[in-house]
Amino acid sequence: MYAARRILKKMRYGEATVTVVDPRSYMTYQPFLPEAAAGSISPRHVVVPLRRVLPKAEVLTGRVSTIDQDRKVAVIQPLVGETYELPFDYLVVALGAVSRTFPIPGLAENGIGMKGIEEAIGLRNHVLEQLDKADSTTDEEIRRKALTFVFVGGGFAGAETIGEVEDMARDAAKYYPNVKREDMRFVLVDAADKILPEVGPKLGKWGLEHLQKRGIEVYLETSMNSCVDGHVVLKNGLEVDSNTIVWTAGVKPNPALARFGLPLGPRGHVDTAPSLQVQGSDYIWAAGDNAQVPDLAAGEGAWCPPNAQHALRQAKVLGDNVISGMRGFPQKEYKHANKGAVAGLGLHKGVAMIVFGKMKIKLKGRLAWYMHRGYHGMAMPTFNRKIRVLADWTLGMFLKREVVSLGAIENPREEFYEAASPVSAATAAKPAAPAEKAKAS
Repeated sequence: MYAARRILKKMRYGEATVTVVDPRSYMTYQPFLPEAAAGSISPRHVVVPLRRVLPKAEVLTGRVSTIDQDRKVAVIQPLVGETYELPFDYLVVALGAVSRTFPIPGLAENGIGMKGIEEAIGLRNHVLEQLDKADSTTDEEIRRKALTFVFVGGGFAGAETIGEVEDMARDAAKYYPNVKREDMRFVLVDAADKILPEVGPKLGKWGLEHLQKRGIEVYLETSMNSCVDGHVVLKNGLEVDSNTIVWTAGVKPNPALARFGLPLGPRGHVDTAPSLQVQGSDYIWAAGDNAQVPDLAAGEGAWCPPNAQHALRQAKVLGDNVISGMRGFPQKEYKHANKGAVAGLGLHKGVAMIVFGKMKIKLKGRLAWYMHRGYHGMAMPTFNRKIRVLADWTLGMFLKREVVSLGAIENPREEFYEAASPVSAATAAKPAAPAEKAKAS
């Protein structure tokens, strides 16, 4: 989205046509997904509609199934209908990443990811539904399983999500007479020996101790062996039953890249030059989580990490380079020094590491939480969404958090389907009985 905006901004009138192909008609600002799951931000304010931000672009809702580089043609699979070919002169590949999973029994059936706004909404509704179940049942086993929440992955996504969800569940418990925070069990599992590695060992240790003080069990250097039917078995021998298994154990490049015939790195990323041009091509660029971009600021052999800080800045350089390529000008290399990292662990709780040259400022607690909100509030795309997010935060200071579960929104036709009682063709053709005819008349 940022690359398309940049190209449209720098392009002369009528110089080219910009076409954006995406299975979703919106861009998701992923750093705000934990807050959306906790109800601190309205889900609609975390996404940016492409057609509204790119009014001069052609936005196609669908997927690119294959790319013919010799003919310069992309095959489009729309949401409905037959596939068709779309010719291009220049190509930008920015498919992002998907959840990195492993062949763990039960994970596909029971796991909940945190890569999209739909998953964040689903997690919020699911957690509140578990509180509903626990409050209204007398079966102790059902109650225990409903109030056990397992999170796998201790990076930004995992630590922020468990921090926000625990905060929300603690607030919601005040409205359930039969549920207390002490009845809930939150478990965080990670294969590494620390959490929040992005903010450094000291802040990571503080974050770990902070979560433990809130009653969250943290198991490091371990992994999940299976979770069939919600029965979680960890490598360290611990076994728990849970209805809620959240998977945030890293990401990997979109597997669709393997069908495009592009040069890929050892982990499946598109191999690019420092100019973001795909190696061996002068008309294809790639950026973001699906690209292997050399990190010139970190030194030889380093690659840019898959985070929003790099992706947003890469998009602007990419947009400029596409315009330069169209006009025959030299390409600019992407170089960005790390500015630090911020993470929120619930309301008024967070960690932050800010880099100024060779100096690193480390913050924790409420001040770090303000830094987290300030940074991401400024980075949120479009002025419209900035104002809406700020309004959500401001209202949250004076009004209590909503604790309503709208789980039925995932199957909105179920109640009507039952009321309508499906009728077969044979039943519909059968003549009505005299009593029924009289009643109908």
